[in-house]
Amino acid sequence: MSEIRVALIEDHDLTRVGMRTALQQKEGVKVVGEAANATEGLKLLQASKPDVAIVDIGLPDMDGVELTRRFKAARLEDEETPETKVLILTLNDSEEAVLAAFAAGADSYCMKDVSLDKLVEALQVTNEGNSWIDPAIARIVLKQSKQPLPENIEMKTVAIDAVAPEYSQILETYPLTERELEVLELIVAGCSNAAIAERLYITVGTVKTHVRNILNKLCADDRTQAAVRALRSGLVG
Repeated sequence: MSEIRVALIEDHDLTRVGMRTALQQKEGVKVVGEAANATEGLKLLQASKPDVAIVDIGLPDMDGVELTRRFKAARLEDEETPETKVLILTLNDSEEAVLAAFAAGADSYCMKDVSLDKLVEALQVTNEGNSWIDPAIARIVLKQSKQPLPENIEMKTVAIDAVAPEYSQILETYPLTERELEVLELIVAGCSNAAIAERLYITVGTVKTHVRNILNKLCADDRTQAAVRALRSGLVG
């Protein structure tokens, strides 16, 4: 298995150095660069082309959300460049900050007090092309989505809109099995396929089948969307 090439963009020196030191001790993870602000961070991402960028949301010169938006926009103009996934790291659990991160196009979302093992798990899931969503953030989105949307919310937030009536009808016709509900609860908890397999004593291949069925039944494009729809529909408490 190839190493996950990671770039760190974090303005607090002790936090950044601590993360770098801890991640470098983990097998399968390689830190290829770091930056203390968004301006240098953008240059780093363009030069090093990491697999995953860990981006602090509270950068001094430009917040992590704006950095993500600019980086993703530039990436769309250069389709030949290997895609770098963005994992937002934040202490800010306000609804506004979380919705902004979703709208900016970040791939995964972690609270800053996440454990090292969970952070590595998030990196692995993100690198595989899936989204890792912190359970606390999923619940913030659920809380916000029950309130009237401000007029200036961008259409990009459609991915976390309410479960449409037709989706509910599909669920009534094709309800989730007991096992699929178990898998869905672990997806909401941020577990990778490997972690789900270990907890449920099934193979990773079986987990992937369940995940595929869940996405189909929830009409979701990815795990993040499935998690949010599960919370909003009451499938997972």
